[in-house]
Amino acid sequence: MAFSTFLFDLDGTLIDSVELILRSYRHTLRTHRGHAPPDELWLRGLGTPIRVQLRQWSEDTAEIEQMARTYSAYNMEHHDALVRPYDGIVGTVTELKRRGKRIGLVTSKVRTGALRGLRVTGLEPAFDTIVGADDVQNPKPHAEPVLVALSRLGAGAADAVFVGDSRHDLVSGRAAGVATAAALWGPFDRPHLQDLEPDYWLERPEDLSRLL
Repeated sequence: MAFSTFLFDLDGTLIDSVELILRSYRHTLRTHRGHAPPDELWLRGLGTPIRVQLRQWSEDTAEIEQMARTYSAYNMEHHDALVRPYDGIVGTVTELKRRGKRIGLVTSKVRTGALRGLRVTGLEPAFDTIVGADDVQNPKPHAEPVLVALSRLGAGAADAVFVGDSRHDLVSGRAAGVATAAALWGPFDRPHLQDLEPDYWLERPEDLSRLL
């Protein structure tokens, strides 16, 4: 079907920031723990807020906050040099906007970090709303971030699709009642997402044209 509203995840869907994220993670764990556990442990939580992910290594709220500050400082210092849009995504999102589609960002980053990613890649003008981790009580994989985006856009779930690369994106979208589309150009492949049965499989950004 043709959708009037397109919601997008950020990291791993619009922007290739995986190397930045992993470097920030390694730096944080080396700083606070003296060594960095395997990347796979961090990738498992990709798509959830930083403080949620850090609970894997600490139950101390104060320490988690210190670790989050270390992570964010390193991430922002190296952000612009390591972040880029995925090939084809800027043109595809721009075309959706040109056709009058409502476009929203639903991310587990805080708003300031999300805005920086959109600005660096030239995507900011296309977005009608941004829902970050600091805009909700319950981040992805809860339905709340998607529902907040729909409310801000004045859109119904039946006319919307959520495009994301991670399990957390697909679970959040399904819980909110929107169609889900798995972006396979990010860090996760089809076998990793297969059991969630997304409504659409997108091999490359240009495949979004099928939803027009």
